Amino acid sequence: MSALEKAVELFTVEEYLEGERKSEGRHEYVTGEVYAMAGASRTHNLIAGNIYAMLKAALRGGGCQTFVEGVKVRIRTRGETRFYYPDVFVSCDPRDTDDYFSDYPSVIFEVLSPDTARLDQREKRWAYQTLDSLHTYILVDQFKSELTIWRRAGDTWESAVLTGKDALLTIAEPAIELPLSEIYADTGV
Repeated sequence: MSALEKAVELFTVEEYLEGERKSEGRHEYVTGEVYAMAGASRTHNLIAGNIYAMLKAALRGGGCQTFVEGVKVRIRTRGETRFYYPDVFVSCDPRDTDDYFSDYPSVIFEVLSPDTARLDQREKRWAYQTLDSLHTYILVDQFKSELTIWRRAGDTWESAVLTGKDALLTIAEPAIELPLSEIYADTGV
């Protein structure tokens, strides 16, 4: 039997979730297939940590919760299920009660890495944008002070690019402002 004829073993959602609870590493799930996550650079980690710290402090006590790297987002669309680990995300929906994943994120941040940039810019963006709860998707460049912001505008999505350390990221839901100088603090970027 050739490699092309060999059947791919697909995992059920239940098998994936059980495996993730026991796994030392993180894996993303796309319609039955499981993919190991690569480690992140220091700069990537500092940026994600800065975003998390600012969001956590700004949103404390207001009904929203902020998560970093270890909690998944579940996407169910067109009969398919996916689980991704965003770098940082916010959920303000009281229906979001699972300990291991979120169904209702309102804001998602992905810090771009050379190995994941295309995935974050295309596949994940398209999947995330199927979530009715999501209002803002932000791609953060880790090599220069630049964000690409996707905002829901009715039934469509609009993008904008924000550059420079003096710039201010404004998010409508939940209402918050994040200075790019703080997003990139201590990174040398």
